[in-house]
Amino acid sequence: MKKLKIPSNLTSLAYDSIKRYILDGRLDEGARLTEEFLSTSLGISKSPIREALNRLETEGFIHIEPRRGAYLRDYSIQDINDLYDLRSALETHVVHTAALSPKLFAELKQSARQMRQALRDNDKPHYIEEDLRFHALLANATGNNRLCRMLENVQNQIWILRRKTYDLSSSTAADTHEAIIAALETGERPRAEHAMNEHIRTVRGKLLEFLEQGQRPKPAQEQNQGPTFAALR
Repeated sequence: MKKLKIPSNLTSLAYDSIKRYILDGRLDEGARLTEEFLSTSLGISKSPIREALNRLETEGFIHIEPRRGAYLRDYSIQDINDLYDLRSALETHVVHTAALSPKLFAELKQSARQMRQALRDNDKPHYIEEDLRFHALLANATGNNRLCRMLENVQNQIWILRRKTYDLSSSTAADTHEAIIAALETGERPRAEHAMNEHIRTVRGKLLEFLEQGQRPKPAQEQNQGPTFAALR
């Protein structure tokens, strides 16, 4: 790992770096992150590390065991259903209230094209970025900053669950995104809402089926070292 350059806000940079480490799939169930490991890896003191970990715990990404370290949160089936129910409510509201414009449609279509290209190239990181960007573009179009932050948090927690099951639903997302765009372009918001809900329902169903078959990924070994931390772009 590369040591971080010391900025004015160490906690925010530590938070971004650890969060990206988690979302990139480098921390598995059963693996732990300690303040000492993170402090050494990032080249900063333990105090901002501790604050960053507390924030990540509050947001539902990890749980902290005193004197042991931080672990990836283990989601129950009920947790998963709750998250997807919340996402469905938020995304339906987004589609219903987003302020539509030629600029927004151009950005949405570009995102859908780039998703398809990433899928053809088997470029998982780029595909994931475009998937999240599509939903963020719509959310931002509502002008509701609180909703955007809440949806981002829900999406990130869901991604922790889906990162191991990417292949189960990656081939259909671009089709759904294009269907949502087409419905919004013709002013058919109820059809767009239906497409969004069906998309969420399908992804949830595939994830739950995967987990209920007992195919949870095996825990990784304790994290003593790992890939380079990098701040979110």
